[in-house]
Amino acid sequence: MINSNEVPLMFQAQVSGRGQIQYIRNPEQSERWVEEWVDGSAIDAYTFSSKIKTKEYKITWRFISNSGQDEDIIRPVIAAKGFPFYPGASMKGAFLRACTSEQGERYCGGKLNSNDTQPGKLRFHGAYPKDATWSEEALIDVVHPQQDWQIKNNNSHAAFIQISLYQPTLVFGISSTETLAADEWETIWNIWDKAIQKGIGSRVSAGYGQPINHPENKLVTVNLRGQGLASQLIDKTGEFRPNIFKAALRGHTLRLFSSITDENTAEELTRELWGGFADKNSAVVGQLGIAFNAVDLEMGEYRYNNVTMPTYELSVGTLNILCMGASSAEYKKELKNLATKILKFSMLLGGFGKSWRRVDHRIFFPEYLNGKPMIGSHWEFPKQSNKYYFPVNNINHITNILNDIKQTVNNWLQLKGKTPTTQVSYWRETFHPQKVQVWGRIAVDEVDSLAVRWFHANYQGSQSIKGSSLTGRMGQIGRIWHRMYPHYKIRDGEMIRQGRKYVELLTIFPDKKDQRTQEFLTFLPTSDFIKLWGE
Repeated sequence: MINSNEVPLMFQAQVSGRGQIQYIRNPEQSERWVEEWVDGSAIDAYTFSSKIKTKEYKITWRFISNSGQDEDIIRPVIAAKGFPFYPGASMKGAFLRACTSEQGERYCGGKLNSNDTQPGKLRFHGAYPKDATWSEEALIDVVHPQQDWQIKNNNSHAAFIQISLYQPTLVFGISSTETLAADEWETIWNIWDKAIQKGIGSRVSAGYGQPINHPENKLVTVNLRGQGLASQLIDKTGEFRPNIFKAALRGHTLRLFSSITDENTAEELTRELWGGFADKNSAVVGQLGIAFNAVDLEMGEYRYNNVTMPTYELSVGTLNILCMGASSAEYKKELKNLATKILKFSMLLGGFGKSWRRVDHRIFFPEYLNGKPMIGSHWEFPKQSNKYYFPVNNINHITNILNDIKQTVNNWLQLKGKTPTTQVSYWRETFHPQKVQVWGRIAVDEVDSLAVRWFHANYQGSQSIKGSSLTGRMGQIGRIWHRMYPHYKIRDGEMIRQGRKYVELLTIFPDKKDQRTQEFLTFLPTSDFIKLWGE
């Protein structure tokens, strides 16, 4: 008699204690699921028939082909012999959307009349991993939505597990019902090149399922470098996760929109740009997405006492903000302007990924790290993209920069026919001048950061913000961002770095009822910081 507990989890009911693997609190369940799947799948890579034309594409990060088979868990479509699979039907749909009407009818078929259809010339065989290395990489992926927790006043957030392939090379197959000339096959693969640029599978706007090149639909292309704490998978290994870029850009979009209109309209406009759910049953496909290629990335670790924290050092990576749908040239111009301003805003006041609200203490406060956990991250535009810096000829120019960003957001509101409001949002992090203050100064070099020490010691006499609602604590989002922004000026049309100087910025969303916050705000004008934004 077979013990029911020995049945592979893939075939067990999706109920508690059985095949329910999505909850991160029970990682042994997902680990067992993956182990059973890999052990039961074929070792040799799938091979297409010689009659099928094939082409390889490298996916820059992760790839999900959601089977939809199990409730509440995203896991791959699995073909015969256990291979993860991108279905031919999905491939045909993506291909058709990239065709002209004539191409679509020839290659994919169409209606002859109301009752009859005509098949196309092509057959789409989907895609399989090129080799068995897909099974050797970390297949257990973690999803952790945090927008409401970070921006609003919602303290509820949870991480979930999904199963995805890490940086696979996929081989796509197409065949024809008739012999085609070589130049026509070139046209067919050019169409597929165009199709795959929008990503394949699920979560494409967050960087999943993206190829390396995006010549057709890139809206903004910028090089970045950065370092900081890496995300952890459930086995405690570190991973650099490009969805951090969409998370930051989407979050700042919501902060900016909520400063000029009501919360519902702000969420509607943000969904329209970045996608999301209007309700549980209504998904919105966004107009913007991201694709990231980490050209030179080194993973590392930071150790203190008996604890290891994964880190990343990105020497160069290419971020593409993508236009995910068809639009007029004029609309695309406005969309590009808005996306660029949001990107520059993100870099001005913060960064990306874990601990983005704090500066990297390895650079700006190394003496703190003696036997203590690492804190912070640091991001810059390398020389080939330094045009994306805001030139700051004097510290008060930050006020003009923030006013210009707000005007761009206002222009988008008008473009969409939405009404501004004077009502101030109740959300914790809305960029309304009655809800936020920005303070700044010029630091002469890395060791001249003034505020970094205030997070760990008294800023004046016995007064301290350490452990307050302003700085936050474990399980509680703080109300202050600290950024060391490389200082550039523009001279003869060229961006010039000002030695080793930084614009040191504090962005504060004060709790007016908190005494320690109010004491700190009273102290700031007596320091070297100047108030640049807020009432």
